[in-house]
Order: sequence, then structure tokens, then C-alpha cells
Amino acid sequence: MNIPSAPECIPTRKYGLLHSIAKRMLAWCGWTINGELPNQPKFILAVAPHTSNWDFFIGIAAMFSLQLKVSFLGKASIFRWPVKSVLTAIGGIAVDRSNSHGVVGQIVQELKRNDKFILGLAPEGTRSKTTEWKTGFLHIAKQGNIPIVPVSFDFAKKEIFFHQEVYISGEISQELIEFKQIFADVCAKNPQAV
Repeated sequence: MNIPSAPECIPTRKYGLLHSIAKRMLAWCGWTINGELPNQPKFILAVAPHTSNWDFFIGIAAMFSLQLKVSFLGKASIFRWPVKSVLTAIGGIAVDRSNSHGVVGQIVQELKRNDKFILGLAPEGTRSKTTEWKTGFLHIAKQGNIPIVPVSFDFAKKEIFFHQEVYISGEISQELIEFKQIFADVCAKNPQAV
């Protein structure tokens, strides 16, 4: 892994044995982690492309191996016994995805309540083929005045790459187009879904 240690102001968590297991598993499977984390206490990790359930497991392994404290969104229906306590313990936030405006407000409030906060999400909002990405993450970044760090999961290179952080000015439609271009050459797990 070529990514440096997380800067001091970034939210981190000690994962103990999970940290060691995750590092070994990623290495054993041939995955590398490259790029830089911003020296910021709050930001969004926008992971793309998202075409497979494997994306979640690769992301969790990266989170454990880097010892990052990342919150992530999940549809409320999966937050039930027996996995609810596990999902919540590792940073899961249950959301009602039928109300997109409510989700943005909910996360902006989380940002305000916390001195340090990393939100990990998939801008596409689905593993299925989609022509348009959700824009909620751009609105969260704008309202919270925090950067977005694009993170690509390239299954051909087996590389997790943290790109340079992006600040949102408010021209959401244009910024979404520019943001999507960052991932243009990234090979998804299921390229036909991109």
C-alpha cells in the first residue's frame, strides 16, 4: 500500500485484529491502495464505479486496513436483526432512500454534530446500470462546506485510488459531469453495468 498514514486530524479508529486481517486479505488478493487522504477532519469519500456487492467488501477492507472511521449510508430495510448491530458498529447509517431531500438534511446535521466525520458513499446510488448519478453527495458537500475525495475501485488493476479532493461551488449539473469524468478509465467489477 502506497498511501501514507492518515493525517492526525482525520477520524480514525483502532480495528485491532480486523486491521491485520484486512491488510493481509487485500494483499493476498493482489489489491493496492494508492493516492492521498486530505488533511481534513470532515470529507466525503465518493466511491465509483459501483456495479457489484464486492465493492462494499473491498471498501470495508480498505477502511479496516487504513483504520479510518467512515460512516456509510444503507437502506433502512437492511438494518435489522441479525446484522443491524454490526452495520451500526462499523459506521452504518440507516436512511429512507425514498426521500432524497431528507437524506441530505440528515447527513448535513450529522456533519454539524461531529468535529470529525467521513462519509463513504457510491454516487451512482445503485449497482444496476444507470445513466444518471445521484446528486445528493454534491449537495451535502456544498451545504457542509466539505471536500469530496473521489475513490476509484479498479478491478482490472486491483487498485483502490484516492484522487485529489474536490470542492463544490454549487453548479451541480456541471460539477457532476466533471466528477464523472474522473472515473472514465476505471474498470468496474461488472463493466457492462457502467
